[in-house]
Amino acid sequence: MMGISGFEPTFLVGLGAVRENHRTALAALGGRRLTGFSIVRFAEDGDWFADCPVVLDFDGVQVEICHWKLDELSIGWNSIDTRAAISDWESFELTPEWSSADERLEPFVGQELREVALLEWRPSSHDLAVGTIAVEFVFDAGRFHIANALDENSIHVGDAHPEFARHRLDRGARA
Repeated sequence: MMGISGFEPTFLVGLGAVRENHRTALAALGGRRLTGFSIVRFAEDGDWFADCPVVLDFDGVQVEICHWKLDELSIGWNSIDTRAAISDWESFELTPEWSSADERLEPFVGQELREVALLEWRPSSHDLAVGTIAVEFVFDAGRFHIANALDENSIHVGDAHPEFARHRLDRGARA
């Protein structure tokens, strides 16, 4: 998909589905160091192409997060080859390529992950994003989460908006 080697997303909707399918593996990341990350940028201008997955490497365990449409989330494991060129974009004006440069994520590289949580958007008034799920990564020096920005990924550093309901994933938890 998207010309990304190994990317075969399984999109899920809602807290229950994401938790059931990924709780144990996400929680097991706790105690590992973030050793790297990859996002897709365009070679011509360096802009982030937020439609593509965000790939995080925790001591050799790779988690691949991609939001799609209004409320779908795919979490993949060790399947994307970020060393392979992104293909089948010849008719497009810009050239996508993997990058390990991002000012939001760079400060977390080398830090040990303390905890992972799923964030469920529960605003006080109804909006189109109600029920969407973000994935939060907590370190001693801070936190970031990858959320749905209405058909693409967004990366936010710091505490989540207060209208996110936080569902901590404990190590050893069962689906």
